[in-house]
Amino acid sequence: MKGFLIINLGSPDELTLKDTKKFLTELLSDDYVIDLPKFLQKILVKGLIVPLRSKKTLKAYETIWTKKGSPLRRDTVVLAQQLEDFLKSPVRAAMRYRHPSLTNAIQELIDLKCREIKVLPLYPQYSSSTSLSSIQATKETIEKIDSSIKLEFINCFYDTPDYIDILSKHIIKYLPSNFDHLLFSYHGLPKRQIIKSDPSGSHCLRESNCCEKTSNVQKFCYKYQAIQTSKLCAQKLKLKPHQWSIAFQSNIGPGWLKPSTKDKLKSLPHNGKKNIAVVCPSFYIDNLETLEEISIRGKEVFKNSGGDDFSYIPCLNYSKESVRFLSSILLS
Repeated sequence: MKGFLIINLGSPDELTLKDTKKFLTELLSDDYVIDLPKFLQKILVKGLIVPLRSKKTLKAYETIWTKKGSPLRRDTVVLAQQLEDFLKSPVRAAMRYRHPSLTNAIQELIDLKCREIKVLPLYPQYSSSTSLSSIQATKETIEKIDSSIKLEFINCFYDTPDYIDILSKHIIKYLPSNFDHLLFSYHGLPKRQIIKSDPSGSHCLRESNCCEKTSNVQKFCYKYQAIQTSKLCAQKLKLKPHQWSIAFQSNIGPGWLKPSTKDKLKSLPHNGKKNIAVVCPSFYIDNLETLEEISIRGKEVFKNSGGDDFSYIPCLNYSKESVRFLSSILLS
């Protein structure tokens, strides 16, 4: 029997400082997330980042927490349940960090007699810190549990016609009639990770227009895929060049992809864009980065910079259209 596994990033299990620290430590100790020598990574994570960021992160989670926990975990589990109902095959959800764990989700599929598992990291655009990390962790988990299980992976789906179609229709559904600009906001990445993901070692970020040149490395390039998703949606929506733009959020220092979403939100009102909508296509399920960073803090930044109307367009989550789309790529 074939089973299916969907993977998302994760969140604290409980709304406590202790569990927030556990989550941040697990996330930031991933060598694909902070890709530095291990000794330096440990010093940064345990000695600096976690002690300084835990309280702030907990406070942010407090603004979006639900009776069933974090929206990301809650809605990813619901999505898996709805996919299982639609596919009439076993589907489990796992978090890369914390719970439900990869080990438990995979073991449940094996207990249901699944000898083949198709794995979908819920990241439309490929990056080493999300997609590759999830793929490698799944392989390592299988080796520990039952190496005879056959695995199949879906690396990304950033430009598939069905994805562009469902995302564009979803945007239209929430796009205000008076909008004058649509901002595509993607999670930021350090430029060094983009360069390290380039197997040729000679293309990504070597020139300012590298994403405009056709290359085999683009299947590994997060920046290129973010641009393509945005361009294809803008074409589908029949937007003119001045009606949309791209930015990268959650940047935590120099050397990250630009422009930053925060800077973009500050500048748009000064450029006559007073009524905007923001969509976050690098996330399939709403989470801290969309519900708090964009919908709450981002809105505040925009308003304080002279903006009038700010509309956040939710992620695809587990809508009927979303379930049908994901079912189609899981079966393809």
